[in-house]
Amino acid sequence: MPSGDVLVLIDDCGRVVEWARPAEELFGWSAEEAVGRSVATLMSEAAAGGGERQRERFSEAASVLVKPVLQGTSVMWHVLPAADTVSGQDVAILKAMFAHSPLALHVLDNQLRVVRMSTAADGLSNTPVLGKHFTEAYELADPEAEAAVAQGVLESGEPVVNRLVRHVKAPGRATRRIHSVSYFRLEDSHDRVLGLVASADDVTEREHAQNRLALLDAVRTRVGHRLNVGTVCEELVEAVVPAFADIADVEVIEDVIRGNEPPPVPVHRDTPLRRTAFQGRIAGHPVEVVRPLPDGTPFSDVLSDLRPRLVSIEEDSSWLAADPARAEVIRQSGAHSLIVAPLALRGHALGVVSFYRHQQQDPFEEEDVAVASAVCAHAALCIDNARQFMREWIVAQTVQRRLLPQPTATHSTIDVSQLHLPAPQGGGAWFDAIALPGARTALVVGDVAGHGIAAAITMGLLRTAIHTLAALDLQPDELLARLSDTAGRLAAAYAELPMDPLEREPLTVGCAIAVYDPVELTCTIARAGLPEPVMALPDGTSAGLSVPPGPLLAGTGNAPFPATTVSLRAGSTLVMGTGALADEVLAPSGPLRPLLDGVGTRSLPDLCDDIAHALPDGNRTGEALMLLARTKALPPDRVLTLSLPGDPEAAPIARAAARHQLEAWGVDEETAYTTELIVSELVGNAVRYGTPPLQLRLIFERMLTCEVSDSATSAPQVKHARTIDETGRGLFIIASLADQWGTRSRSQGKTVWAEQPTGMSTERRNDAGRPT
Repeated sequence: MPSGDVLVLIDDCGRVVEWARPAEELFGWSAEEAVGRSVATLMSEAAAGGGERQRERFSEAASVLVKPVLQGTSVMWHVLPAADTVSGQDVAILKAMFAHSPLALHVLDNQLRVVRMSTAADGLSNTPVLGKHFTEAYELADPEAEAAVAQGVLESGEPVVNRLVRHVKAPGRATRRIHSVSYFRLEDSHDRVLGLVASADDVTEREHAQNRLALLDAVRTRVGHRLNVGTVCEELVEAVVPAFADIADVEVIEDVIRGNEPPPVPVHRDTPLRRTAFQGRIAGHPVEVVRPLPDGTPFSDVLSDLRPRLVSIEEDSSWLAADPARAEVIRQSGAHSLIVAPLALRGHALGVVSFYRHQQQDPFEEEDVAVASAVCAHAALCIDNARQFMREWIVAQTVQRRLLPQPTATHSTIDVSQLHLPAPQGGGAWFDAIALPGARTALVVGDVAGHGIAAAITMGLLRTAIHTLAALDLQPDELLARLSDTAGRLAAAYAELPMDPLEREPLTVGCAIAVYDPVELTCTIARAGLPEPVMALPDGTSAGLSVPPGPLLAGTGNAPFPATTVSLRAGSTLVMGTGALADEVLAPSGPLRPLLDGVGTRSLPDLCDDIAHALPDGNRTGEALMLLARTKALPPDRVLTLSLPGDPEAAPIARAAARHQLEAWGVDEETAYTTELIVSELVGNAVRYGTPPLQLRLIFERMLTCEVSDSATSAPQVKHARTIDETGRGLFIIASLADQWGTRSRSQGKTVWAEQPTGMSTERRNDAGRPT
């Protein structure tokens, strides 16, 4: 007889519903005789009056399996032959598993209804589960997904092992449970699908512990990458919502955000706190609110003793009345559980963090308080680092901002605009446009390596030095050489300071200097370490200026700083910048170089704005500073250039030409007389001590400049003549009458110049006196 065939099917009243042919052979009754009759009646008849053969058949069938099976809403009984039964050992194993296994075992039929379960499964539901679909028997968080998984195992036979299944919170339970569930398909000896076996292991505590460890790891990984208090707080709430809490609210003491020292505990009741970060499902909740915390609340209590608190939120909680604004937010959110933890470091309070969970989540537990404290301890360290950096950054930015030109000086022969994008840590980049004698302008761009206060102070010292050196009217290469000496002395002084050797860096400075002459329409440029300048022409084209690179300032070598003189016609734009802009803007293949190609006569401030907006964020390695200077020619009627003979006739010729030009310019009589005297003395000295050819130049711009050039290289010196001396007073008179005077070296010879305002005060004229 084939194993696995159903012999008899009996309904829940004990009547035969089906009588298979193997049952006819085994018991001797036909289907017509057995169907509809009570099993008890058949058994009684067989025992009382059956023949020998029928009794043998009953003996043969004595070992059968009677199995309850759900059919619709009724229980039917399958009678199976002895071949489908299990051994006594198998029965013992099954009994032990279902009675004593810590795993909750369920037997599901092919309709996924519960037909049997182990003792450990009794506590999973408060209602009877036999005969129900397993998703109806237990309140699962996602019953549709779980039914799909079980159905897939039923159809494919591929088991699913250790699947995490979350339950809906049941009445009388503090938390929602999590089970590790495995599904296996049941088959008979003919590979017919009978149903599933599902095992469930409660792993709630394990999962909660792993989640807490994962949260701490996420906070340590994600919080504190940037040195900004607000950013650190934003990183904190992003790390804990929704992994740990449904809502997170960070409030930091206002003085801490400004970089000041955090106050000691207990914090004064009037100390203002700023809400620096908030994340949760409350739409439109205001951030950046500044206010002191009301007394009598868990939040103010935390700032008194730095002890975290686990608070159950009830409608009648007294502390809610002390803070109506926060109470309204809590009411809108449906929050029922709260942890308030301090942001504190070394006994000083930095702020508080509030963690909320709403009605769809389990309330916080005591273990969660320890997690919140660990999270806030890490955040407090990051906030304090950001606070200290912020304080230094504010000082450095203030120093740098005060040391830069305020505001940029205006020049009649050149238009200047600058683009300055400070580095996040502050730095030592600077620019200058310094007026020089003869209507010339010195354009300077510099960059001190490093960041912070030290770089800003070094920048200020070097900027002061270059202003002092520029007053000597030196050429750009000489300026860089002397500035390098100054930077070297600063580096030597820094080396003697008691500094952390791990933070000690050599002082290196890049600098570029260009001197523009609006009369000659030339520009002399020298550079030390900075990128090659660019010249943008009025026709919309641009080209790099081939200026040989010099070494960085304060370097150890003695390499020179070669200077290059180029023609720069009126309307051209000279562009100089720091290394942070070299690849993007100044390089011929830079992605933003086309902006310079099309500059033409466009507004320089607009061009700076376009470049600033087009620069990529986060790719710069230092401060981005760029100086743009558009040149103008000095009108010809503002310049007198006159060649002079190399004999005593030069002085009267020069005086006459100067008198005529000053009258054309409308210079007042007193200034004209003084200028004639200065011209006479300068020309007289050139005739006496210089070498022909001689040249006189008068420039009428913001100052009235007198220049006399000759071919001699010796520099004149002021002599203090005795009372009886008839000569030696020329330069002394010039120094007394002029606002300033000096000597400038040329490629062939020198130029002695003197400047004076277009009009002089009465006091100044009296001090200078008139020679007899």
